[in-house]
Parts: sequence; structure tokens; C-alpha cells
Amino acid sequence: MKKLYSLLSGLIFGIGLGLSGMMSPEKVKGFLNITREWDPSLALVMGGALLITFVAFPLVLKKSAPICEDTFFLPTKKELDLQVIAGPILFGIGWGLIGLCPGPAIANIATGATGVIAFFFIMAIAMYFTDLVRNKLLN
Repeated sequence: MKKLYSLLSGLIFGIGLGLSGMMSPEKVKGFLNITREWDPSLALVMGGALLITFVAFPLVLKKSAPICEDTFFLPTKKELDLQVIAGPILFGIGWGLIGLCPGPAIANIATGATGVIAFFFIMAIAMYFTDLVRNKLLN
């Protein structure tokens, strides 16, 4: 049942990305490029998601556990360190350069576009080596 919920959640997420235009690298680049013809439409998508999260998150946390797990997995780290600062900076640079982030890249694989498939494999290799290096440094 847990895998079915995961599949349904992924499908809903992918449909949302497609309907909102966030799967289009050109649309994302148009939003991030504020110096030329700025496309503010993704701000509405992000604002809507933020509003729903702001309302729903406290309600969800009133439950004793999520539907498919025994407990919530929430961040416990309170201090800023190199990982917390460098990760979002690198994510933002990559998102700005390519117009894709992991969720839309995975959803875009179904299009079969060569650039998206190349991005996905490079992202997967980078994630693997990042985990490898982080585990060696922390252990």
C-alpha cells in the first residue's frame, strides 16, 4: 500500500508540474531572468504552494504519524553549516543555468528529450558521488 501511495503522490506531483509549466526549462528561465522579459507566472505557482503548505502543514502535524509511516521525519538540525549554505547555492545556480531541478527532470524523462535524459544521468551521478564524499568526510 505504501508503494501505491508513493506512486499516486508522484503522479499528482508530476501532473501539477506539467499543468503549472514548471517542467519547461524555458518557462523557468523566463521566471528567473528578471533583467529581460520576466515571466512572473511561476511566482503564482510557488505562492499557491506556499499558501497551501502554510495552512496544511500545522494541520498535518497535529496527527500522531503520517499515513504510511510510524513517525514524521522532520529536520532536527538547528545550526547553519557548510552543507546547509552551499547546497541551496549550488541548487540555485544549476536551476538558473539549466531551468530544471530534480522533480521536473524526473517528470520530463517521459518526454524522451535528449537534454533532459542527459541532465538526469548527470544529476544521478553527482548525487551518488556527493553521498560518497560526504560519507567519507563524516565517518
